[in-house]
Amino acid sequence: MLFKPPEPIETEIFAELPAEYRRQGERRAWTDARRGGKPAHSFLEGPSFDREGRLYVTDIPFGRVFRISPAGRFELVVEYDGEPNGLKIHRDGQIFITDYRNGLVQLDPDTGTVTPFVQRRYTESFKGVNDLFFAANGDLFFTDQGRTGYQDPTGKVYRLSADGRLHCLFSSGINCNGVVTNLDESVLYVAMTNANAVWHLGLMPNDDVIAAGTFIQLSGGIGPDGLALTADGGLAIAHPGMGAVWITDRKGQPLYRVNSCGSDFVTNVAFGGPDNRTLFITDAGNGWVLKADLPVAGRPMFSHQTSDPTSPSA
Repeated sequence: MLFKPPEPIETEIFAELPAEYRRQGERRAWTDARRGGKPAHSFLEGPSFDREGRLYVTDIPFGRVFRISPAGRFELVVEYDGEPNGLKIHRDGQIFITDYRNGLVQLDPDTGTVTPFVQRRYTESFKGVNDLFFAANGDLFFTDQGRTGYQDPTGKVYRLSADGRLHCLFSSGINCNGVVTNLDESVLYVAMTNANAVWHLGLMPNDDVIAAGTFIQLSGGIGPDGLALTADGGLAIAHPGMGAVWITDRKGQPLYRVNSCGSDFVTNVAFGGPDNRTLFITDAGNGWVLKADLPVAGRPMFSHQTSDPTSPSA
């Protein structure tokens, strides 16, 4: 069966990390391990909007969180001893971060204070948490990636329920990365970077997972990274190494290819703009945030329980 090639959509630069924030030539343990020892000026990840329309992004190797104004101006919120990756803003305004070194942490955006939230399960440390997503009822899903892959298929997916119970849903992932549910929250989509695929995990009320398998198989590049859900149940999939974000329908069929106007290293995505139809993309290679207008809107988090048009997007 022949499928129509995905329609190309071009991006433009929304914001550039200013020169005073670029750590030219500085090495960090994270970049030594993740970037083959190549120095990096920054590595932007974790885009998420607050209710004022300001975009938060993380900088993993240098332990920084930035806030970007609607006009594209960077502001340093905090620099601390950590490796912040995923970032999501709860409906009450609290900011949660998956920190590769420190587990789940919280950030007070007014004071810049970072506090531990969940540092380990029982007495066992995490491998290296990566990304997170809030369900409508406030449950928090997050991935524990570490350096897992086919050589060590032990990546984990956790659910931290709104009442504080931590449960490991899945423990045989191939480099678990971006995470988001489907529209009715019966399925969890997880980017398995080293499998170059997005998997689906069937969610049961008792915390069991059933029918885990491949939902979308990609090719080329490095493998899928950040995910976001569209309003009609499709996915936006950042594909570093390909310089693209794929937009699919709810069945997983590719509709659009959003092309990076910067580097090939696009890491994560967030929907924003007045009608939630603008896709914002972290370009970690250049230290930029790109944007593109899409024919489809993004689905806001907590949309089952709020009609607030400024609610943070998945």
